[in-house]
Amino acid sequence: MSSDCGSCLAKYVLCLFNFVLFLLGGVVLGVGAWYAADSASIVKLVHTIENTQGQKLPDLTASAYILIAAGAFVFIISFLGYCGAVRESRCLLSTYGVLLVLILIMEVAAGVIAAAYKDQATTETKGLLKATIVKNYTINDNDTVTFVWNHLMAQLRCCGVDGYRDFAEAEQWKGYTQKVVPEACCMLQDPVSDIKPVSSSCVYNPSEANSYMMKGCYQALGDWLNQHINVVIGVGVGLGLVQLFAIFLAFCLVKSINGYFK
Repeated sequence: MSSDCGSCLAKYVLCLFNFVLFLLGGVVLGVGAWYAADSASIVKLVHTIENTQGQKLPDLTASAYILIAAGAFVFIISFLGYCGAVRESRCLLSTYGVLLVLILIMEVAAGVIAAAYKDQATTETKGLLKATIVKNYTINDNDTVTFVWNHLMAQLRCCGVDGYRDFAEAEQWKGYTQKVVPEACCMLQDPVSDIKPVSSSCVYNPSEANSYMMKGCYQALGDWLNQHINVVIGVGVGLGLVQLFAIFLAFCLVKSINGYFK
């Protein structure tokens, strides 16, 4: 096979591509494992980098496990591709190619199902998002769900899923404060990441002049996607093409190896 220029090119492109993914997956896996095992040192490092000593970060243990799962997945897939190409292993390359095909099929199927059941998907998604507010949103910004919602609302300039009334149902928020809306629903001073309302009375007497109380984050996210639809489509198409290219190279290499051993 070494005399076949096309096969050699496919081999080294696959090696380089999967080596990069292998490193990235390893980094993500390592960071996730580090945070899960020693979150205090990660928090200290973040404070040092951002010069925010004295501020608390939320408990992101759940996010650490997500990083571990995502990193391990990329790590394993890229390991199969890299080792299969380096060792010219038909078994590893075939497994790698089949897994990529299955992933691509699942991505396409998810897109088709989401398009076919758009209204139902919208209802279910809103229900899940509202459930996070009802069950988990608190007055404590160190809580992970609260932290994520506050920064989402601050960045998108929105309030709740459909509007400020969502917080009237929050079990761990409505009974512990006299506020009508969280600070993140208000018009904020720059930088918005500090979540400091322009009007101090906003949280108790919100209006459309001092807050985003009537604009839900589901609508805001939809508006953002519509504004950046070309980028979203481009990323999706680009990801699909990269996967197809990797699949093509993997099976071409398998075919070359088969021909070489005949």
